[in-house]
Amino acid sequence: MTVTIPSVSAARRLAATLYGYAFLQDFVLLYPVYALLFSDTGLSIGQISSLFVVWSATGILLEVPSGAWADAVSRRLLLCLAPLLAGAGYALWVLTPSYGAFALGFVLWGAGGALGSGALEALVFTELDRLGAAGRYARTMGRARTAGVLGVLASIGLAGPVLAMGGYPAVGAASVLASVLAAAVATRFPEHRPSPAAPADAAPEPAEDGDDLGWAASLRAGLAEARADPRVRAAVLLVPAVTAVWGALDEYTPLLARDTGVAESTVPLLLLLVWAGVTMGGLLAAPAERLGTRCYAALLAVAALTLAAGAGLRHPAGFVLIGVAFCAFQLASVLADARLQARITGPGRATVTSVAGMATDLAIIAVYGGYAVVASVGGNPAAFAVAAVPYLLVAGWLLGSRDGRRRSPAREPVAGRSGEPT
Repeated sequence: MTVTIPSVSAARRLAATLYGYAFLQDFVLLYPVYALLFSDTGLSIGQISSLFVVWSATGILLEVPSGAWADAVSRRLLLCLAPLLAGAGYALWVLTPSYGAFALGFVLWGAGGALGSGALEALVFTELDRLGAAGRYARTMGRARTAGVLGVLASIGLAGPVLAMGGYPAVGAASVLASVLAAAVATRFPEHRPSPAAPADAAPEPAEDGDDLGWAASLRAGLAEARADPRVRAAVLLVPAVTAVWGALDEYTPLLARDTGVAESTVPLLLLLVWAGVTMGGLLAAPAERLGTRCYAALLAVAALTLAAGAGLRHPAGFVLIGVAFCAFQLASVLADARLQARITGPGRATVTSVAGMATDLAIIAVYGGYAVVASVGGNPAAFAVAAVPYLLVAGWLLGSRDGRRRSPAREPVAGRSGEPT
């Protein structure tokens, strides 16, 4: 399909809306201080940990049903509601701080996350595909993730001064405002949906025209495609295999940094190296979107070895290697998502994407448990080294797959639609 100038302009408007949405969703000043709020309210470590379980459980339970809802009703609508639910949770925390309010706030935040997960990827891919620019999906989503990282960094930088000036109410108000702005930006997303009766390659009609599948039918269609199509099933499994481990390890990087012997005040500086790597990983999605399966497997293997080496140094300099590893993991995660989107052909795109999201959440919980066991015996460096092993196994699995055994993997890109993806 030839991409016309109006299509290029529309793709750029879509990308700009996506970047603004991603930034505002993560520009939450409560992020770096909500654990302090819980502690200052009198909660124990056990109570705080139980809140995280409530948060994770909510996302897992609602992930797939919300994906089917996005396919059946409106992905844009769910993207508008998602930050509003999270914002309501933030408001609840600072207005009535108590264990019950914190738990309900996490339910709202988890529900908001579930609404947006799957719906966002499905909307962006569908709109780019409609414009003849599906090959730009990986770079667009990579930059969106970078925008989200910048939102986190900005919130970390501003949380301290705002907290000093106005306390938790001011931090909460700023977080709610960012959520409302994110919802307002979401209204600018375009949305066109194919008729369920039309062929997969037919021109999509605007979502407002109706004719969409119902919720139950959307759920069945998405689950059937994820189960019946081996290529889609493999792509669904690749997402948690690549994303879950490093996504969980991110929570433990402060502990690893402290174990290097640096002062507490130096820990954030080491973490900046990690976040810099994550930022670069998102930006590298554009040049790497034609990466073949063998090169993709090599990327995972090198990242795993670099992670283990950086943790094994037990020295601040090791965080340079850890930053490089997180850069590769972020890049691999973006490409895994792009691979999944390129393989989905049915009407349940958000549902299938949500299945991958739910699998990722479940895997992350498993990683939390495994990390606790290994770290209690061998310490944080040993736990990071052990966490690198699954990536070596995934790399071996990819190399042993049919696509990995092909002699010319460069013809089979990991992401994009300018040729059948691997």
